[in-house]
Amino acid sequence: MYLTGFADEAGASMEVQIRATKELGWSNIEARNVEGGNIHSIDESQFLKIADQLDAAGVRVNCFGSEIANWGRQVTDPFEETIELVERAIPRMCRLGCKLVRIMSYAVRRGEDWEVLDDQLKEERFRRLRDIVSRFRDAGITPVHENCMNYGGMSWRHSLELVERVPGLKLVFDTGNPVFTDDFAQPPPRPRQSSWEFYRRVREHIAYVHIKDARFLRDKPGSIFPESEFTFPGEGDGEVVRIVKELLNHGYDGGISMEPHLAVVFHDQSKDSKEEVKYRNYIEYGRRFMKILEDIGHGVD
Repeated sequence: MYLTGFADEAGASMEVQIRATKELGWSNIEARNVEGGNIHSIDESQFLKIADQLDAAGVRVNCFGSEIANWGRQVTDPFEETIELVERAIPRMCRLGCKLVRIMSYAVRRGEDWEVLDDQLKEERFRRLRDIVSRFRDAGITPVHENCMNYGGMSWRHSLELVERVPGLKLVFDTGNPVFTDDFAQPPPRPRQSSWEFYRRVREHIAYVHIKDARFLRDKPGSIFPESEFTFPGEGDGEVVRIVKELLNHGYDGGISMEPHLAVVFHDQSKDSKEEVKYRNYIEYGRRFMKILEDIGHGVD
């Protein structure tokens, strides 16, 4: 088991992200945004500079948090746009020696009244994901699907359906996302998902873990992201301690990645804070999670 995190929540520059990683005593970063752009979207010269910085620091990218098929993209968008991102990501991941890529399964389809449509075009989603997964796996890269605001995140049943219909797809389980996500396998009025139940149902397919914790506050009409209060790990309703303890007791030996969302929430720019606050929050989040590991008998040397 090793620890890592979305270090762009510590700061925008790779220099700051490396500094935060080293301060925590870690050697891995889950790369997402650098200098305001996603790794697969920045220009080549900027990417090569970042790769050289990582090499010089002795820090590796263990997973690439891509935007491929994420909640901001529709399954009705031209598939060529997705393939362009995939084909740009693969050589960059190879340069970084990165073997995991976070993907999603496109946004949940909604009608004009914001109600979820019955027809989610799931066969088209499966077709596209089979192509995406095949391209990555041919390059020696494992795609992991996150239970976020996408088809697979609609319920644990939807995630299992993806695994069944898309050969080679693994899961990255996010502990916090179920807290503020409706269980779309249930009829209205839908209950929110249970992090524990979601985890328990998909456990055998988990290849990677995101640590996020939160409390649901209220729905925001017209927004896929409800109003939530993000917390330090173990202080929200994501059942972080219970899940991590059970996972590790069953022999999980993969990566566990911090995604605090405390000082900076990518879906709500109004929650941005000063750079030093972001940095200190990230460090504190990592330290508190390491204390959780120590308390449950799985401390990191």
